[in-house]
Amino acid sequence: MRVIVRVTEKITSEAHINIPDGLSESGIRQHIVDRYNSGEMLTDMNIFQVDFESISALVVKQAGESL
Repeated sequence: MRVIVRVTEKITSEAHINIPDGLSESGIRQHIVDRYNSGEMLTDMNIFQVDFESISALVVKQAGESL
């Protein structure tokens, strides 16, 4: 018997990064977005929390098999 199991989780990641001094609030936001979009922040990201949301299973009938 073949079963496809799907688990949905919400993963929260956290990074501790240095921000240049003297930036405005919008400048800080832009700095963070730019680092994230460029992929630079990915090396700093650590899984902080994982929340289980759901699990489901689908039984797949294969040729010659009865359920």
